[in-house]
Amino acid sequence: MEFQKVMKERYACKKFDGRPVETSQLHAILEAGRLAPTAKNLQEQHIYVVQSEEALAKLDNATPCRYGAATVAVVAFDKNNVFTYPGEKRDSGVEDASIVATHMMLAAKAEGVDSCWINFFDPEEMAKELGLPENEEVLMLLDLGYAAEGTKPLAAHSQRKEISETVSYM
Repeated sequence: MEFQKVMKERYACKKFDGRPVETSQLHAILEAGRLAPTAKNLQEQHIYVVQSEEALAKLDNATPCRYGAATVAVVAFDKNNVFTYPGEKRDSGVEDASIVATHMMLAAKAEGVDSCWINFFDPEEMAKELGLPENEEVLMLLDLGYAAEGTKPLAAHSQRKEISETVSYM
């Protein structure tokens, strides 16, 4: 799918039909995340592919936002392997994991897979529920699958500010 079309047609799917993502499509999505740039090429991300009934139930204990997806990518990062920026007030963990997740979300659409970026959970509770290592912080969940019949983007999905309202030249 042409990139501009991917960006325009991707939306937050809020109802999946319950089918797991095909192996070849999942591999392409995960590969897109692997290829994403990270600060100093630290590649501090760790992706957990959740598909078993047991693991999906653990997700459901920590968030109501799975929307019937049978495949969920949990995007985490190693808090001990981040680049600290000048001023020492920010580090690369959240932004690098966000870049990885965005690559995966757009790759999903290009593969014909619907997705939804989920942040409605307590990261510490989610990590504990899934039994993740203490050095990892969960950034987000990426619900993956195929939209249930009749599912459409939310009404405001296509509404965007004019570029003049969001961009300034200096």
